[in-house]
Amino acid sequence: MNKSSHLAREIVETLALTLIIFLVIHFTIQNYQVDGTSMEASLHNNEYVLVNKQAYLFQPPARGDVIVFYWPVDTTKDLIKRVIGLPGDTIVTTSSTVQVDGVVLQEPYVKVPFNLEGRQWTVPANDYFVMGDNRQFSDDSRDWGFVPKSYIIGKAVMVYWPINQWQFINTYSSVFSTIKPSH
Repeated sequence: MNKSSHLAREIVETLALTLIIFLVIHFTIQNYQVDGTSMEASLHNNEYVLVNKQAYLFQPPARGDVIVFYWPVDTTKDLIKRVIGLPGDTIVTTSSTVQVDGVVLQEPYVKVPFNLEGRQWTVPANDYFVMGDNRQFSDDSRDWGFVPKSYIIGKAVMVYWPINQWQFINTYSSVFSTIKPSH
């Protein structure tokens, strides 16, 4: 094999490998810029997070997961919130508490416990109930209803920008550990 055909083969292999890596990353990871204060103190306005788009390929979302999804009111917009209720769960709010299937959540991620009014929801099959951590300033399932599973883009796993805010996103699984498994 002469030098020019060897070089051409190397270039083609490098380009093919680059394309494969690009496609794998494109279909598994997405970045998302937090817009607003609805997830404070966990996430802040203009932070960038990595979203695992394959997280729910073999398992459903869990309570406490922070997800990015298409907003059911306007699917051209993406939102980021915490999963509170799974299909079949009954969610009850008072002015300052959230209950899931009768268990009052002790939520260390909530800035100020706040709900406009006491309400009750039962999460339908294939839907999820989500809330922002900054309850006073969060437009979420309390206002516009449930998030269909098909609208979920993926699980937010880490803050990567700004670099001094780098962290894995805490799902606070212990907060939800006393609730019976999903139906």
